[in-house]
Amino acid sequence: MIRQPYHIVEFSPWPFFTAMGLLGMTCGGAAWLHFHSPLCLFFGLSLTSLISLLWWRDVIREATLQGYHNYYVSINLRWGMILFILSEVLFFAGFFWGFFHSSLAPNIELGCTWPPMGITPINPFSIPLLNTTILLSSGVTVTWAHHSLLMNKKSNAIQALILTVMLGMYFTFIQINEYMETSFTIADSAYGTTFFICTGFHGLHVLVGTLFLLVCLLRLIYNHFSTFHHFGFEAAAWYWHFVDVVWICLYLLIYWWGS
Repeated sequence: MIRQPYHIVEFSPWPFFTAMGLLGMTCGGAAWLHFHSPLCLFFGLSLTSLISLLWWRDVIREATLQGYHNYYVSINLRWGMILFILSEVLFFAGFFWGFFHSSLAPNIELGCTWPPMGITPINPFSIPLLNTTILLSSGVTVTWAHHSLLMNKKSNAIQALILTVMLGMYFTFIQINEYMETSFTIADSAYGTTFFICTGFHGLHVLVGTLFLLVCLLRLIYNHFSTFHHFGFEAAAWYWHFVDVVWICLYLLIYWWGS
């Protein structure tokens, strides 16, 4: 057997079951929208969440207990995270493309105006500005946590990470209240569609990022990270900063300029 420094991943059932869970979520979402039946969607969400926990557990074991994430593996993991974030950038770029397609040259069905007639947009200096402050503050606290970890100040890193998770949860709570108070829905013209699609998918990324940071918080408490070995937390911080940047674009383009 040829010895090499890379980690050859063993056979795992999690990709197959994850695909089944995502298929259930897709079919369940369509069934929920058309037939108001959430059963399949609930099954897909439950299966995907369970498999994610088990898969994440295996990766944590490989990184901490088995020592597979050495220098060469961590470089590849960094490139993988960079490419994943790049794919997310293109994901949101498609939504912004649709927004500009409708807003820069609104057609006659939209009344040749933007926002369309009958749509009362949200005041960008009310709840959206509060959410902007919350997310920017969370970006500061996650950076504080990272630098505290680099300085080997574990207690400071834990405190900063707790603040970041709390701010992420507070952002989600505020956005849910915002959705409940809007005067339009996703079915109200292209404005409602682009608004809820863009902000909704961003809210989903905030929720995923909050869970990501929560796992990092638990790993930090259990001493899974050191000053030189903490790429799991570093990847979560990259992802969180990406979420912050996307929100700034959403706020400036959709909430402020688009209103």
